Parts: sequence; structure tokens; C-alpha cells
Amino acid sequence: MSRTPWWLDEAPRLEPEPPLEGELDVDVAIVGGGYTGLWTALSVRELEPSARVAVLETGLCGEGPSGRNGGFLHGYWPLLARARRTFGDDGALAVAQAASAIVPAVRDFVERRGLDVWLREAPMLEVSAAPVQDEAVAAAVAAAHELGVEEEAVPLGREELARRCASPRFRRGVLYREGATVQPGRLVRALREVALDEGVVLHERTPMLRLRRGSPNLLETPDGRVRAREVVVAINAAAAGWRPLARRLTVFGSFVVLTEPVPELLERIAWTGGESIVDARMFLHYFRTTNDDRVLMGSGSGPIGFGGRIGERFSSDGPSVARAEAGLRFLLPELAEARVERAWGGPIDVSADGFPFFGTVPGSRVHYGAGYSGNGVGPSWLGGQILARLALGIEDGLTALPLVNRGVRPLPPEPLKRLGGGVVRAAALRVEEAEQAGRRPALPFRGIAALPRLIGLRIGTR
Repeated sequence: MSRTPWWLDEAPRLEPEPPLEGELDVDVAIVGGGYTGLWTALSVRELEPSARVAVLETGLCGEGPSGRNGGFLHGYWPLLARARRTFGDDGALAVAQAASAIVPAVRDFVERRGLDVWLREAPMLEVSAAPVQDEAVAAAVAAAHELGVEEEAVPLGREELARRCASPRFRRGVLYREGATVQPGRLVRALREVALDEGVVLHERTPMLRLRRGSPNLLETPDGRVRAREVVVAINAAAAGWRPLARRLTVFGSFVVLTEPVPELLERIAWTGGESIVDARMFLHYFRTTNDDRVLMGSGSGPIGFGGRIGERFSSDGPSVARAEAGLRFLLPELAEARVERAWGGPIDVSADGFPFFGTVPGSRVHYGAGYSGNGVGPSWLGGQILARLALGIEDGLTALPLVNRGVRPLPPEPLKRLGGGVVRAAALRVEEAEQAGRRPALPFRGIAALPRLIGLRIGTR
């Protein structure tokens, strides 16, 4: 099977923009041509049309995580219970309500320009596939009820779930009304094309070699230099190797498999409404259908990075692919005959509490956004709005969100971060294998898997 994301092969082809050669003076330089960087560029141009904006991308726009994800477009209602622990009740509601603008904003972006990014609005489902997962489903419903937003997390019984997606594995679930899916490769290429149309300067195959903070900031590339009043660093998982953020992030791999078109099988299990689905494992499975009736199944249980290095194992790892396919066969047994045509992976930037953070490097005019923790397709739009305001010096309700200029619990230094994370990941996988098989996990594995929570860190969904 090809390890190239099918999304990028299916999306319209674009001619690469030339690498930077020589000198460039701009008002805002953005490092990173993925979702966050491109949304930021467009927002800067919208807020300040006269601003000179340049985007530097190491490879081609979309080759990184923005072209490798599952295409789930939603905000923070599904994470409300966790957000309360991190931001308090008022902060959690503020973040979730601000993120409610994501789906309408993407809809407006594509409709106004006649773009086809396979936007399909449909509820998101979280399901329990084992007794131990019931607690997470119940907690999501309880959090919404206690904060007076019951309509955002509606409990579903087995029969109600079966009407949306019939699986003998689903015990109960919760419906989040605010949800959608997109074709990630089409979306990132649409953003790229619109940014160019709006006058943003884009240089691909242009890695930043050095950033000298000052007035102005100076960015050095292999064949050029950029002087910029403001700099935005939007490099996703690679930020784990950038000194100002290295202790706030770690990198996990996430892998997906994609089936051949299976319209008859989808009809058989009544999964025809376009709902995106996640289960409540620690390293969750996430699954969806496509416009041409394929099924994508992903697993966030891939390898852990070391020192921010993004190597080959984040795009090609046999055991991670096998776990994703095993999840497909287990959770949707009616699809046992569906042939898997593609498999690929990508890195995700994980913060200690599972939420992104945005801010400015102290004493500088260098701004950053990172830590989406596997939920970046939608929140990257919100991040772009925040980062544009930080770059332009605008203070409003978005820059007042608790996502901005917040203290993020530091992770252990390397090599403890990698070694400790690897031990916890291995134990968690053993625990989940036992739970899925209906066995009680061994006490040592349960103890190790629970260690991060005891010291205030979050691994996966727990």
C-alpha cells in the first residue's frame, strides 16, 4: 500500500511556488504553510489589507499534518469535560463558544469562492465500545448538562446509535450536533490558492534556518533572508524542536487506513448520514466516510518523537497501521470484506493538557501557536484568527480567551520525555487490548498507564 496520503493524490494539482532567493521585507512573516499559517495569513490580510505578508514553507503546503489528518472539522464541545478541568467553567464555555464559529466560517470561505473541499456537515458521535469507555461518554453528557448546554451533547442508547451507524460493538454514545468533515488536501490547497489570490507571498521548499529576534526580526533561509516586523511560527509538530516551545510539546504519530469505495456495506449498516465517529479509548479510534463512499479509520497510538525530530516512522510504521486496520475490523465487523487501499501517518503536536496555546515569545515580536493534540483541522481556523490579532496588536475577545498567553505545564526534559512517554504508551496499549477483549488489565499496566493523570498530564483522551 502507498504511504502517500490519498487526500493529496485526489486533490487538484498546483504548481509549486519558487523558493526564496535574495532579500525580502514584509510586515508579517509566517513560518509554516499548513492550516494555521495559511488561516493566519488570510486573517492578517482581512484585518489589515495593506499588510505585506509572506509565508515560508519547508516543503509544499499540505505535505505535513494538514494533508495527513482525518478531516474532522469541529470545535471544543466534545472536549468540554476536559476543558472544565483546564480552564474552569467560564473559560471552558468561552473556548467552546468561540470555536462554534469554525464550521460556519469554513462554510462561508468555500461557498463565497465556489470551492469544493468536500465539506459535509453532520453530527459527530462519540461511542463506547467497552464497559470502561462508558464513563467518558457519561462525563461528556454530564458536563454539558451542568453548564446549561445540554443540546451540545445528547446521549444516545444502543438503538439510537444503530440508526446512524449499526455496529454490535457500540454500547452507548453521545451526539455532538456541531460537526463536519472535509477533504484535508482539498482544503489546504484551497487556502493556499486563495492566499496567493489575496496577495500573500508564498515561498515553498524554503526552510527557516535561523530566526534572529529583533527590530526587525531576521529570518535566514538557504538562499535568502526575510526582514519582518512581526513573525508567526506555525509549524505544528516541528515546534517540539523549537527551543521556546520544546518543553511544552511532545510528538505522537497518528495513522489511518482507507478502504475502497463500499456503498453497499455502508447502506447495510445505515451509515449514510456523514457522521464522524470517535470511540472513548485513551488512544482513540476516529472514523468517517468520504464523498465516494470510502471508510477512513485512524488510530492515535503511533510512535513518540524524540527532541522534536520528525522522521520516517511518523509516516510509515507497520504496527501503527496494523492497529488502525484492526480497529476497523473490530469496530465495524460488517466491513470485514472491505479492502484497504491506502495507509499513511503523520505527526501530531501534543501539549500536556491536550489543548493548544498561543502567545508571544517574551521580549519579542515573535508569536506562536501549537499543541492542537490531534484536533487541529477546526481549531486551526481559530488559531489563525488569534495569531493575526497578536501580530497586528489587536486586543479583543479572541485574544482574551484562556488559550492565549497561558501557562502550559512543562513536560519532562529529554530523554525522560521520550522514555517515560514510551513506557506509558506501551502500558496503555496493553490495558486497552485487555479491555477490548473483556479482560481485566494487569495491575502493573494499569498503574503505569494512570501515572500521567496522577501528576496532572494528559495522554490521549484521559
